[in-house]
Amino acid sequence: MKSLTQTLQDKGNFIGFTVVGDPDFDHTVEYVVDMAQAGADVVELGIAFSDPSADGPTILSADQRALNNGSTTAKVFETVAKIRQKTDVPLVFLTYTNIVFKYGYEKFLAQMQAFDVQGIILPDLPLEEQGEFLALAKQYERDLIQLVTSQSGERLPAILKNASGFVYVVSSLGITGTRQKLSNEANQLIEQIRQYSDIPVAVGFGISQVEQARQFPAANAIIVGSAIVDIIAHHPHDAGPYLTEFITKMKEAQNA
Repeated sequence: MKSLTQTLQDKGNFIGFTVVGDPDFDHTVEYVVDMAQAGADVVELGIAFSDPSADGPTILSADQRALNNGSTTAKVFETVAKIRQKTDVPLVFLTYTNIVFKYGYEKFLAQMQAFDVQGIILPDLPLEEQGEFLALAKQYERDLIQLVTSQSGERLPAILKNASGFVYVVSSLGITGTRQKLSNEANQLIEQIRQYSDIPVAVGFGISQVEQARQFPAANAIIVGSAIVDIIAHHPHDAGPYLTEFITKMKEAQNA
């Protein structure tokens, strides 16, 4: 399988997000396959957490539904094993450090390697505290995906030094969720990143509309989370066609 860096080296890539276990674990498998078939180049899998500090009400509700369905880290890996029987789309996790720490950093990364989950985003793991996890991630050849915001400032070179797979540029500060308007800060951040590194850049947080998919021509990918979670919330048992239509339109807009 290609690395995340290889997968995302060109422009116009689409990364879709869903919470594992929402609306249930079998539908997660089905919807990941649907997203991949619709053209998602990477799928980001959220591991439900009771206090997701970076997430807004849409993903918070999805996390709660997954937890009510009995989401555990073991159950997530079981679901990933089923996904891997049906698709080889590149996968990354998004979760919080406490979940990985409680499971055991090394055990978690070994499972990621076993089930070919290529990367992980830990929005609450500060740069200064990444050493132990980063060393193990390199050992297991998994990517710790770094977040860059307009507040990164002079820390940007240090963040990029730790970056692998791709860099997640936060398009607007605050929590996740769909937004009517996005600022141009992300494009300026991409320019700054390019001064230090040629690592692929994916822009996320708030992207939900076709017009917004066109806003970041310098990015290698856009990440869409809340809009997809919303579709699944409204069509829990038959989201497939709606996901396909949405992703097809977004990809067309990116590549127009």
